[in-house]
Amino acid sequence: MEQTLGLGRTMGDGAADFAAVSWRAFADREGWDMLAALAAEPNPFAERWCLEAGLAALDPDGGVQLATLREEGRLVGLLPLARCRRYEQYPFPHLTGWLHANAFCGAPLVAAGHEHAFWRDLLAWADTHSGVALFLHLDGLPADGPLYAALRDVCAVERRPGAVVHRIDRALLASDLSPQDYFDASMSGKKRKELRRQHARLAELGDLAFERRTDDEGLAQWTDAFLALERAGWKGKLGSALACDPAKATFFRNALGGAAEHGRLERLSLTLDGAPVAMLANFITPPGAYSFKTAYDERLAKFSPGVLLQRENLDMLAREDIAWCDSCAAADHPMIERIWREKRRIVRVSVAIGGPLRRAIASIIFRAETGAPLEGL
Repeated sequence: MEQTLGLGRTMGDGAADFAAVSWRAFADREGWDMLAALAAEPNPFAERWCLEAGLAALDPDGGVQLATLREEGRLVGLLPLARCRRYEQYPFPHLTGWLHANAFCGAPLVAAGHEHAFWRDLLAWADTHSGVALFLHLDGLPADGPLYAALRDVCAVERRPGAVVHRIDRALLASDLSPQDYFDASMSGKKRKELRRQHARLAELGDLAFERRTDDEGLAQWTDAFLALERAGWKGKLGSALACDPAKATFFRNALGGAAEHGRLERLSLTLDGAPVAMLANFITPPGAYSFKTAYDERLAKFSPGVLLQRENLDMLAREDIAWCDSCAAADHPMIERIWREKRRIVRVSVAIGGPLRRAIASIIFRAETGAPLEGL
């Protein structure tokens, strides 16, 4: 018996299979890696080497589930899901795409061509497995990609209430200009002259060197140096540095190690007499990239070592396999937005699940949160 699933997909029995299991019970690691290579949108934070590192460090009991779609046995979609009892300060139980503070994109991994099928089957599963959850919440979705577009389509066809409840525009690097031309267009002649002066003054203090690596040679030592450099600054004083939390530090170490093993890591370092004064880790996920973490020696802030390193990072524009790089930075970041001129909109969305009554309750919550009539995604 065939079942018509809408939006042009007709599947026979057994052709497609949607399930959700504890991440600790998920065994298809090879399929997960293969899915990353076929993804409609690159997201390193959902790739196995990075997501497993986060789950092992931050969800050791296995409470997070992996929601997966298979077609003829092949993994074509994956999203980590968690059940939460509260929504911000309110006692609203809900399902949510699982993210942690150091994961900067919440897009699922979905093979190109399966975007609509994934959302449709996920929402159908949520309808019947909601438990006490009032809605599905998804954080960190890029608003300019095929996954968000497909989610809007599915909600429109199913007349399923949904809302964008938060949006930010964060710095993006995306241009056909050469690195030098982009730099010249981004900063005034006066600012470029000042940066050259700062570079010269810093070089007077010792042997100033730049290094870019994509392998794992010396990675453990590099990671130790990064953690120490970040902790020595304002993040350490506030207790938000990675090294202030053993679980977060473990995640960082394992994520960098996994990225290097899978050819996803690029490390940039600016050193003075061999000691790092600025460091940066990029995740390379063609056709895009993510500027994951950066740190600099705040004792040398008057020389702008972080900006000097970002000048070197503009060489990303010369890579033929990379069309854009997400800064992973907070909106209106005072340093990165001095140089990177493009923007990427990132949204948080909530979608109604369950039967008519539950969907009606969700619609009321969405209207109250947005403060506007519900117009859908």
